[in-house]
Amino acid sequence: MSFITDLYGEAHSYYKEFTKKSDNTYLPLAESKVHIIQSVKEEIENGWLLSYKKLITAEVFSDFLEMGKYLLDEKYKDPAAVMIGSVLEEHLRQLCATYSVDTTVVKGNDVVAKKADLLNADLVKVGAYGVLEQKNVTAWLDLRNRAAHGKYGEYVIEQVQLMYQGVLDFVSRIN
Repeated sequence: MSFITDLYGEAHSYYKEFTKKSDNTYLPLAESKVHIIQSVKEEIENGWLLSYKKLITAEVFSDFLEMGKYLLDEKYKDPAAVMIGSVLEEHLRQLCATYSVDTTVVKGNDVVAKKADLLNADLVKVGAYGVLEQKNVTAWLDLRNRAAHGKYGEYVIEQVQLMYQGVLDFVSRIN
């Protein structure tokens, strides 16, 4: 039950059916629980669960990009750059999962998250996208870092607007 809960949540029909049938050891009910587990297995094997996760992630990215666009429209270039850059970095991490690229590295006795620039380079190495895209991503990450570190005079709103358009295009094309 905990596996189904972690995978789908308690509101999902698999969880509800499995829970309803768990109080009874009657053989046909036990067999129906096996059928639920087989259905879960099929969804995992056929990639349906991953597709569902990607759909939800895309929706969340879209919401954050819309917030970034709103901030840009209101002339708040600095928080817009940070928000758009955060969407980009999370998209890189999602791509790493898709392409089986490690997102952590061992430093001494610690396991730490790889920096976005390293993820970008690793994704090019595995063929997720090409060198031209890598250069664009590097520039957007640099703009995001400048905004995040208070270097507001080193870029202008037009650059953030171009970043928004570029990241929006990148996220929709590269998945």
